Amino acid sequence: MTVTRIRRGFAETGDRQIHYRTAGPEADVPLVAIHQSPGSSKQLEGLMGELAARGRRVIAPDTPGNGDSEALDLPEPGIPDLAEAAFAAIDTLAPGTFDLYGSHTGASIAMEIAIAHPERVRRIVIDGMGLYSGGLQSEVLDRYAREIAPDAEATHLMKVWHFCRDQHLFWPYYNRTAAGRLPDGLPDDDYMHDFTVEVLKALRTYHLSYRAAFRHPKRERLPLLSQPALVVCSSSDMLWEYFDEVAALVPGARKAELTAWSDPEHHAHMAGVIDDFLGETA
Repeated sequence: MTVTRIRRGFAETGDRQIHYRTAGPEADVPLVAIHQSPGSSKQLEGLMGELAARGRRVIAPDTPGNGDSEALDLPEPGIPDLAEAAFAAIDTLAPGTFDLYGSHTGASIAMEIAIAHPERVRRIVIDGMGLYSGGLQSEVLDRYAREIAPDAEATHLMKVWHFCRDQHLFWPYYNRTAAGRLPDGLPDDDYMHDFTVEVLKALRTYHLSYRAAFRHPKRERLPLLSQPALVVCSSSDMLWEYFDEVAALVPGARKAELTAWSDPEHHAHMAGVIDDFLGETA
């Protein structure tokens, strides 16, 4: 079996460096993939490999303040701030037209890039988006992404490990009850290690993009998308309950259910769905 090589680099955008991963052959219209929070483009490597094997060029930046990308010089950045910083990096890596894929927080960032730069974005794929409001919005803003500081006893290491682990088991991750249990189990130990390391890299700033996504008025923004759009979600995704509403809010959007995250063929299935959509000419 041929293993797709994932290459890495930094895009220089003024006084800031944005780290990215890329895979696949050169293409006139690459796919820019924006990861969920927390973590980085490391979590997209499985999907990138499958898409690259289908001939897609994929460019996946770490969002500002996550992975190896520098944070914005703002105490409380919003999704539009993160989107413009990401676009500045994309502009150096894909100066022409490109397609967009975004997952969770990355979906909100991708949406704002597409709204702000419709002449550059050809098609967009939204993978899981939470439409938080009312009590749940207040709760997750208060409890979901709290600041974590290093300490002499290294409790921050275990806090981040448990945070990353429990996101795969419960929704919200702190609701460790039968009612909060998610259908999938844990990923393998190597994945969990990599995931935790990526969050630890951004320990001081990981929470900023989370909070931006929780605050963002997605119901008001989704109808402003003008590109052909595909909304996808796995039934094991904690944001599954919003799937139909997200698709209904995007003008003319199509939707596709993905296999469970725990399915060994999940990335291959998702890559096929995305590749088919991006390959359409009408």
